[in-house]
Amino acid sequence: MAPVAMSTAAQSIAGAKPLSFWLDDPGRPEALPALTGEEHCDLLVIGAGYSGLWTALLAKEREPERDVVLIEGHETGWAASGRNGGFCAASLTHGLPNGLERWPDEIEKLEELGARNLDAIEEAVARYGIDCEFERTGEIDVATQPHQLEELREWHQELERRGLGGVEFLDGDALRAHVDSPTFLGGLWDRRGVAMLHPAKLAWGLKQACLDLGVRIYEHTRGLELARTGTGMAVRTPGGRVLARCVALGTNIFPSLVKRVRPYTVPVYDYALMTEPLTAEQLAAIGWKNRQGLGDSANQFHYFRLSADNRILWGGYDAIYPYGGRLSAALDQRPETFLKLAGQFFECFPQLAGVRFTHAWGGAIDTCSRFSAFFGTAHQGRVAYAAGYTGLGVGATRFGAEVMLDLLAGEETERTALEMVRSKPMPFPPEPFAWAGIELTKRSLARADDNGGHRNLWLRTMDRLGLGFDS
Repeated sequence: MAPVAMSTAAQSIAGAKPLSFWLDDPGRPEALPALTGEEHCDLLVIGAGYSGLWTALLAKEREPERDVVLIEGHETGWAASGRNGGFCAASLTHGLPNGLERWPDEIEKLEELGARNLDAIEEAVARYGIDCEFERTGEIDVATQPHQLEELREWHQELERRGLGGVEFLDGDALRAHVDSPTFLGGLWDRRGVAMLHPAKLAWGLKQACLDLGVRIYEHTRGLELARTGTGMAVRTPGGRVLARCVALGTNIFPSLVKRVRPYTVPVYDYALMTEPLTAEQLAAIGWKNRQGLGDSANQFHYFRLSADNRILWGGYDAIYPYGGRLSAALDQRPETFLKLAGQFFECFPQLAGVRFTHAWGGAIDTCSRFSAFFGTAHQGRVAYAAGYTGLGVGATRFGAEVMLDLLAGEETERTALEMVRSKPMPFPPEPFAWAGIELTKRSLARADDNGGHRNLWLRTMDRLGLGFDS
């Protein structure tokens, strides 16, 4: 970055609040009391992010008389569910290309289930009156380099050939008529497959819906230990314990209470900036009248979108894996990444020179080697888990909740019959091999971005093994 550009970027992030814009909201609900003593229930859900919230809500919808308890180690939606970009995608497979590569024989069913899942989220938001700024505007996958444009064109033709359409190819002029950036060469617009929303308000709205249906929620109540007891399970907490017939784990990036699951995920820290609200003149300078979400097509990609009050969220690019997979609040802030992101923002939108960022934050994503969620049970079917959403969990967690409830019920459904549900990704190796492999992959991906998309021997080997690293 040139000195002048670096100075501009540094000025733009000076004074930005070091916390998620979404969580910095006057409507943030008060925390509920922690559990003290002993609780009994039919179903215990651990984790009050999207995964746990959808599980508790759907459990009550399926069986209103079921006694459901939800415990959360901090506060509802405080982790990934309150820090993401607010892209709620229909895809259950971290995008159609990943799904087609891994499960070609069931991709049509996976796409159908994903579309139904997004429709169900939209319907639930309306039915429960969740004011989460839900906008089904779609998403544009943007090419900023010639090889990316050619890849998008070829992918569009492949979709048309397979009858998996629903996307529109936009050349450079057509794309810039939607959103104007000198870096845009073209794109693919998925009109219906992605919605924009306020992620924290979705979590808080789901929390209230659960409470209204009779779910008992305890916050600042961490699940410490899981053990069999009689015909059910016991979960120890700092102030007591919960005895339940069955347990659903929605802890995602946090160490699973089923220890054998832990090697399947690693934490990857992702970072984002939020601008001040754009003026009418600034907004007119870039267009963006249809308010789609956008993401560029690089391996080290950016995602960006408009908020309800016309701020721009700009995130992605750096994906940071901490050695040993340690989780730390200190890693939520990374000034060198924020400076890099700010400089890249003004390269994309030079017409917004002078705009300042009001918030800068990061958070951990539960990443697995196949990029999309995996599922399973433990303790003879009394415990179910879903994890590994790899950054596309805003929508897919509802599907994961349905899978966990199916598994706990011992039911054979169209979901549990899927190879995606019945199979597992390859676990990550122990240290120092995990760190070395991830670092080598990251550097190779960066070189591919700088070299016309050419994938080196390491990446080609990873491709053949069905392994990857992504945020």
